[in-house]
Amino acid sequence: MKKLDINMKKTLIILSLAGVIFFAQTKTAQAQCNTDGFTEQCLSSLESGFTFLKSFKVDGQGGSKDKVEFSYVFSKDTEYYINICTGSSSVDGIKVTLYDSNRKMVGTNFANGKFFGAVKYPCSATGIYYITFTFEGSSNHCGGSVLGFKR
Repeated sequence: MKKLDINMKKTLIILSLAGVIFFAQTKTAQAQCNTDGFTEQCLSSLESGFTFLKSFKVDGQGGSKDKVEFSYVFSKDTEYYINICTGSSSVDGIKVTLYDSNRKMVGTNFANGKFFGAVKYPCSATGIYYITFTFEGSSNHCGGSVLGFKR
């Protein structure tokens, strides 16, 4: 009976330690990229005249993902606005590229070697558009984005 008690105690200690390690790693992973905070920042910096449509969580998982992609249906004769927020005044090397349904690039926040905080796109054809976020020299691989529109 004493031997069983010792083995039970060892098992409980090992399970307890495994649980603590698991929860500690989970908390660390969540703390690495605060996409919710960044999307809130983007929402508050949506350009005047644009109406909020959708927010995007841009999580490159600490550099393990090269790109994050979303799709959205755009309507003809509507102007769209996509901004990127990283918690600082710069976009931290996060490149936003907009592609039409044929995967032809129609807009980006990167031009002449410089990153800009937003992309505006006057849509000339209704269809599915792809919004791709890539990390080019990004230190955190983390941000948020908001899509807005106006007619």
